[in-house]
Amino acid sequence: SKKKGLSFEEKRARMMEIFFETKDVFQLKDLEKIAPKEKGITSMSVKEILQSLVDDGMVDTDRIGTSNYFWAFPSKVLHARKRKLEELESQFAESSQKKEALQKSIEKSKLGREDTEERAALLEELATLRQKKEQLKAEIDKYRECDPDVVEEMRQTNQVAKEAANRWTDNIFSIKSWAKRKFGFEESRIDKGFGIPEDLDYID
Repeated sequence: SKKKGLSFEEKRARMMEIFFETKDVFQLKDLEKIAPKEKGITSMSVKEILQSLVDDGMVDTDRIGTSNYFWAFPSKVLHARKRKLEELESQFAESSQKKEALQKSIEKSKLGREDTEERAALLEELATLRQKKEQLKAEIDKYRECDPDVVEEMRQTNQVAKEAANRWTDNIFSIKSWAKRKFGFEESRIDKGFGIPEDLDYID
């Protein structure tokens, strides 16, 4: 069966793994070779992923001569992420306070009054703040995706899942081998009877 493609955030996290694991400096052409082979990121998307990480301050870049070089170290990324989170959380708290004040104003404006232009304006501003609040929450979640601890947890989870999948694959191969010896079934007949894909293999 065809494997599900990686999401944009999964690609970002895997790209950060390359920097964290090697602690090396790369050119774009280097990453376009390494990323597909080691992290399953298509070479066509490497540039876009890398630029998004540079834009977010997760990866540093500098031009030396005619070449651009990229690097990222866990300590700097962690500090940058903490600063960004503090900034976003401050904005989030400010928006929440303003939202609460507006809600109180709206409730007060309802007492003994019909709808007014002021109330309509407050409602509109409240809707805008709610939208901004959701955007800030999404931004905070995005930075959590690039937390070195989260990247490491994802790596370990992927490793456990891969090992489990390979154990099941090994069990299937063992059962197929036993069935062929015991009953003389052809392998294609076993595959068809039990819905086993012809290209079943271990995950690298």
